[in-house]
Amino acid sequence: MDLQISPIPVSDGVPLAELLALFEPGIATPLGARDLQHLVRGAEFYDARDAIPDEAGLLLLVPAPQQLSVQHIADLANLAARHAAAGIVVKCSDDHVAALELLAERVGIPCIRIADQVSWRLFDSLLAQALGERRHRDDAHRDRGLEPLFALANELAEHFGGSVAIEDLGRRIIAYSSVPGQLIDRLRTQGILTREVPDSPFNDDQYRTVLRSEDPIKYPRLGDEEPRVAFAIRAGALPLGTIWAIDSSGLPELTAEQGARIREAASVAAAHLLSDIHARRTTHIPREARLRTLLDGSDVTGSELAELGHPEERGSELIVFSPAKDARQTALAQLRSTVQRHLALHRPESVTVARGDRVYALVARQPLLPATHLVEPLLPVIDRLVGPGTLVALPGAAYRSGEVAALRQLADRLLDTAERHDGIISRRIVTVDAVRTLLILERVEAVFVSEPELLAPGLVTLEAEQALLVETLEAWCANLGNVARTARALSVHENTVRYRMRQIEEQHGIDLSNADVLLTTWLQLRARRIAGKKNPR
Repeated sequence: MDLQISPIPVSDGVPLAELLALFEPGIATPLGARDLQHLVRGAEFYDARDAIPDEAGLLLLVPAPQQLSVQHIADLANLAARHAAAGIVVKCSDDHVAALELLAERVGIPCIRIADQVSWRLFDSLLAQALGERRHRDDAHRDRGLEPLFALANELAEHFGGSVAIEDLGRRIIAYSSVPGQLIDRLRTQGILTREVPDSPFNDDQYRTVLRSEDPIKYPRLGDEEPRVAFAIRAGALPLGTIWAIDSSGLPELTAEQGARIREAASVAAAHLLSDIHARRTTHIPREARLRTLLDGSDVTGSELAELGHPEERGSELIVFSPAKDARQTALAQLRSTVQRHLALHRPESVTVARGDRVYALVARQPLLPATHLVEPLLPVIDRLVGPGTLVALPGAAYRSGEVAALRQLADRLLDTAERHDGIISRRIVTVDAVRTLLILERVEAVFVSEPELLAPGLVTLEAEQALLVETLEAWCANLGNVARTARALSVHENTVRYRMRQIEEQHGIDLSNADVLLTTWLQLRARRIAGKKNPR
């Protein structure tokens, strides 16, 4: 099957019908809705954990519909329609075709079925080719905006005598030299062919070191890799990418002239990367991808914080925003945009993503300016632009890339707890200190639920049969055993309190003179009361 198609010019988008006509019959088949005049401006893989991008005209590629119910796909189609998506693309069995056709007709959004033998990666590439562009996620395409970087690489290669590659933060080669006779090795050749840096056991440590260094670094020959000189491309403290020059001089150390040349090249490259709109996407998308990797905690290489421009010795603070549960559908995208604009103004190294129904931001820690100073003035802005009720979690700082996922889990616990007990917690900036008691009591409650044999039988009976005695016991514990204060709290005589407490000890076998029994009794009472005050999740 010949899958080559001719690219077409794109300005504001390409009608879906015109786009599908470029494919051979059978590759992409519309189901249901026949209005194929939606303008397609790009494509995005759908991730159930993330919000749909707030961009009109996207084709949503759904790689695993067989794992999703028809209702799930229906929900996705409705959400896609609200975001003005151009359509959704699926693979499905013949059994699901009728249901998807009805769904597309009802929702009014095109549903495109692609052939089983066409891989998602290939279809994505065909779409990008047809739209006249390579989306950066899969290939850093040589376009006119980045053309000066190729000239810059050639100029640097003339001096070093070896191949030069300019890479983005996603370790993709966005420009490279092509000087006749330049020294080049297998690794660089493979990288240029695929536009992506090949895997190497030295990669992670080298990238982390280069991005943290203020000076160019020379790496000696490693196996079949020729000696290299590397330097970070930065805009201030914000990393944008790296330059790697193969050195054919044979000298063991970096010369002063080599250092000056690569510094100058990095400065020029930074100016072009910042001025080119495609390059801005180039720096933005990998930064988001780095944060998603850190939040998930899987495939963490250890260099992510350095790549984000966050000094590990200072640490990075995670800030998590949770909009009100009754917020409108577009609230999450608007919240992320608002947070990103505010944080970028004060912390240029900040990066934000929407994940699930929350927005996660990572900023470099500043000991003299805690994260609360960033968040407090932002809340009124969020209330005005997004709506009232957004909660913010500040779980703390991470000093290693692998610690961010644990912070994310803690932040989610803080927000979940605050949302379950909004009648108890009034503050909107939630920290461990603010909800520590609730966290402990919820954990105690979970222990009692999973291991009911740990419940004191006498107290269980008391709660079931003697509400008046339970009320007295709670008041007595809350007043630290002070009979006078307990009596005032219950509006009874002190002797009444003493009588009831004797009943509790003598008739139900609860020895409150034992400090450990007193502690576990109070925990059992409080945990069960807290459970009864939860809001439904």
